[in-house]
Parts: sequence; C-alpha cells; structure tokens
Amino acid sequence: MDARIVIDTKKEQANSQFELLKQKRFLPFFVTQFLGAFNDNVFKNALIILIAFKGVQLSDGGANVDLLTNLSAGLFILPFFIFSATAGQWIDKKEKSQSIRFIKLMEVVIMLGAAYAFYVGAIYALIALLFLMGIQSAFFGPAKYSYIPQHLDNTELVAGNALVQSGTFVAILMGTMMGGILVADDDGRQWVAIVIVVLALLGYLSSRYIPHTPSLEPDLKINWNPLTETWRNIAFIHKERVVFLSVLGISWFWFLGATYLVQLPNYTKTTLAGNEQVVTLLLTLFTLGIGGGSLLCNWLSGQKVEPGLVPFGSIGLSLFGIDLFFAQPEFTPQVLMGVAEFIKEAGSIRIMLDVLFIGMFGGFYIVPLFSLIQQRSEAQHLSRVIAGNNIFNALLMVLSAVMAIVLLGAGASIADLFLIVAVLNALVGLYIYSLVPEFFMRFIIWMLIHSIYHVRKQGLDNVPEEGAAVLVCNHVSYVDALIIAGCIRRPIRFVMYYKIYNLPVLNFVFRTAGAISIAGKYEDPELMEKAFSEIEQALNDGDLVCVFPEGKLTADGKMNKFRPGVERILETTPVPVVPMALNGLWGSAFSRHPSNIFLRIIKGIRSSVELKISPSIKAEAAQVLQKQVEKIVK
Repeated sequence: MDARIVIDTKKEQANSQFELLKQKRFLPFFVTQFLGAFNDNVFKNALIILIAFKGVQLSDGGANVDLLTNLSAGLFILPFFIFSATAGQWIDKKEKSQSIRFIKLMEVVIMLGAAYAFYVGAIYALIALLFLMGIQSAFFGPAKYSYIPQHLDNTELVAGNALVQSGTFVAILMGTMMGGILVADDDGRQWVAIVIVVLALLGYLSSRYIPHTPSLEPDLKINWNPLTETWRNIAFIHKERVVFLSVLGISWFWFLGATYLVQLPNYTKTTLAGNEQVVTLLLTLFTLGIGGGSLLCNWLSGQKVEPGLVPFGSIGLSLFGIDLFFAQPEFTPQVLMGVAEFIKEAGSIRIMLDVLFIGMFGGFYIVPLFSLIQQRSEAQHLSRVIAGNNIFNALLMVLSAVMAIVLLGAGASIADLFLIVAVLNALVGLYIYSLVPEFFMRFIIWMLIHSIYHVRKQGLDNVPEEGAAVLVCNHVSYVDALIIAGCIRRPIRFVMYYKIYNLPVLNFVFRTAGAISIAGKYEDPELMEKAFSEIEQALNDGDLVCVFPEGKLTADGKMNKFRPGVERILETTPVPVVPMALNGLWGSAFSRHPSNIFLRIIKGIRSSVELKISPSIKAEAAQVLQKQVEKIVK
C-alpha cells in the first residue's frame, strides 16, 4: 500500500478543492498554517514599515534604512539554511500532529517576547526575534508540506497545495494589511503587540485538532551535524532529477518573491512617493495575485499535477516584471501621497496591474512545482526533501538580500533591481526547461487544449490511478496524443506511426513524453519489433500505453478497421483495456479533412472537443475493441 494514503481520517474523496475545507483531515491543519502565516506577516510588515518610516527616530543614530530592511530579511531566512537539515529529520521521525503543536507553542513564547519589544520600540531586539521566528518556521515547513500527501491522494495534491498556497497568501495579505495599518497608528506598536500574541494562541489551539499523522520512519537516527545532514538532504533531492530541478525552480521563485516583498516598501516611498497606505496596497495586490493564481491552478490543470503551468508562470513573471521597470514615473513628487492621490497619478494603474500579475503568475509557477515534489519523492523521505528545499530556498533568499545590498549600495535604483531579476528569471527559466524538457513539452500541450480547443472530459475516473493498462482510441488528427496527454492525470506512453512521431516541433513533444515510434511490417520491420519490445517493457513497468489501433488517421471522418497489432500487445501482456473516443476533431486544422486549411484554422479556434472514456474491460480481440470505441464515437 502507498504510504501516502494510509491515514484513517481520509474517509472520502473531495469532489472539489473547497470541500477539503470541510474535512477534519485538512481543515485544522489549514487553519493552523493560515494563522501562522498571518501572524508572521503582521510582525514582519509592522517591523519593515517601522524601519522604513520610523527607523531613524527609534534606532539611536540614524541607521541606514536599506541596510536594516535587508538585514531583517536576511536574518529571518538564515535559520532555514542552518536548521532545515535537523528539522527534516525530526519531522520524518516524529508523529506530525504532536510536532506541529510543539512548534506552535514555541511561536507563542517568541511572540510574547516580540510583544514586549514592540511595546518599548526596541527595533534591534525585534530584528533578533525575527531570527527566532525564522527557526520556528524552519521546523514548520517540512511538517506542513509532508503532512499534505499523507492525507490527500494524487488527485487532490494540486487542490490541497493550491488551498495552502492561496490561504498562505491571503494570510500574508491580511497580515500585511493589518501590520501596516496598526503600526501607522499613534498607538500602533501596542496594538501590534496584542495582536501577535492573540494570533499565536489561536494557532496553538487550532493545532490541537490536527489528526494523528504517524511517522513513516520512526526508527530514523537523527544526525545533529547540520553540515553533513544538509549534504544528505541534497542527496535525497538529487535522486529524482525532476524533483531536484523543481526544488531549484521553487528556490528561484523565493529569490524573486523576497526581492519584491522586501523592496516594495522602500520602492513605494522613494520611487512612487507613496506613504504607508500605498505600501500596503501594493503588497496587498502582490499577495492577492499569488493567492488567486494558486487557486486557479486546480482549475487550469484539470485537477492533476500539471508541469505545463510552470513555463506559463515563468513567462508572465518576466513580462510583467520588465514592464514594472518601464512603468516607473519620470519624476518623483516631493510629498508622500496616500492611496487616493496615488491612484490619480498617471501610470499608477499600470504599476498596480504589474504587481498584481507578477503575483498571479507566481501562483501558476509555484503550485505545480510543490505538487511535483510531493508526488515524485519517496514518502518516507519527504520531510527531508522539503527540508532540503528549504535550504535551497534560504540560500537563494539570503543571496537576494545580498544582491540587493550590493546593487543598491553601488547606486542602482530599486526599479533597476526589479528589471535585473525579471531578466534573470527569463534566463533561469530557459536553463531549467532545457534540462527538463518535460516542463516545456507539457506547456505546449496545455496551451493547445486551453487556447485552440475547448476540451470536455467525460469518464476520467475510468483510467486506473496506478498499474498497467492499454488505452485504445480512434485516430482523427495529428494532435490526438497531445489532447489525451493533456486530459489524463497519469503520464502516458503513446504508440504512434513513425511519420507522425517525426513531425517537426511535435517530435520534441512526443520524444520528451516517451512516445514509442512504430512502422508497418513492410516499411521497417526492425522498428516495428523494437516498438513491440518497448510496449511490453512499459506495461511490465506498470505504465499506461495508448494505442491508435486504426494505424493511420481517418481520411473521411469515419473509423478505419482496427489492425491486429493491439491483439499482439494484449496476448503478450494481458492488461486491462480502456476504450476512449475523441469527438469534434474532424474538420479541424490538424485533421485530414479536404477543405481549405485556413478555413479549418478559423473554424477550429476554441472549437469544442470531447474526450470520452469508457470503463476498462478485459483484453479482447481487435474487432471487439473497435465495437467498444464505436459506441462512444459521435
């Protein structure tokens, strides 16, 4: 049995992502992490704004605001680098609900100290306490992301991660707003002190309702040496190439996110001439964008882990990041503006939209990467993989602070810094997608079924969640395989005619997806035999194999007779067969319809296509399989 789904509290499947919020296996955990993120950001934003707007008065010597801001950011992140290796082992070894309660109790203690420091206005003490908050968060991260796949199955991973990410950033939004609003008041520091203690207590209370979550490796011996254990965590990540590069992608996102979140307050003050209200507005738009983008992921991905959203998010991050540089005003007013005055300024709406869409495309980018890590990592090592992820995240976020200090100290403006990271993001994206072409291949498929066609799916649950099966489908167009791959949740090995397999551009997609090229007996008998050997191996490995038994595209819209090759496959490896049908593709630009191709392109844009899937059946003769497919072909 898969160790990810052995929890007794998982009694029923959630039909939509929001139904998870009604279930005990998810709701107390969600509330706990929500309150933690909320509290962190009340504290952090109140401190950053306190430094940016009142730091000179409180720091006894007029300390450099940029230096204090970036020092605060770096000190919060540094514990992730130092303590994540130990945290990952501790979480893998211990029962998770008890571990989370202990971590939340530590938050209460830290916030009591922070409340006193806010009350007396001790900025340097608050910065030191920020370091302790970082330690607490370094232990909570592995618990949070390894808890999810123990209570949610693969079809719920994106929904769960989307809710956690969106909930986290709604919490960031609320915490950002509340921290900014409270600290701007004359008695703001006292109000902040009260709120952070109350939120910490509520978080601890909610953690007491998190269901029992047993350790998957209770006999693990903890290595207390952070250096050697950090190296071991990196080795765990490196076992699976896609996991390792997903970790690098997530870490790069936090490099970007840290740059925007840390620099936006001072950017607002020095470049846009906005006051604390405008800072809160822009941070609100950024976090609202990430929350909205995260929630949209489950819908855009069709409730499956969809790596194709990662390049989509990356492209948006660069485009809107570059535009933010060009949207800066030519002249900065001498008097700080409130929200009403700022909105009236020329170009302010453009800046607000840039910030919003940077956040939204960040959501598209980050949720699939977390889901990939949870799906493809070994369950018993997942906390340590997450800990390793946090180490890389910490390193990149510290580098973000260092880069900001160096560039701003050398005379670059914050707008220049935003441009540099947007361009770097494009370069990093190209590098990662060259190493993992699966991301870009899935992006091409995702764009096809979301921009050219409107695809309706019926019977997706008839495809087995695990184990070998042969999918048989009618063959209408050159993009049949792409549409099927974009709809079905599991990876599929397609068997396709070698001339289609070798088509320009599509060959990259087919090759990356592990498609199996086949030729006719009299065309290339060696290639044919090689294909049957690969099919047998794939089925023995438990893969899904999709066959188009007609052997060629339809020339008149009607199904061709199924060839006996599918019988040979099932005789050699008798596995369940899933009949499928593609409807609505005949007459499209990618079919062999004899009409004018330009008319077919115009007609085909956003045309309705249906993928209909019947329940699986036992291995049968080709004629029987053809009748099963004909029943669902329109």
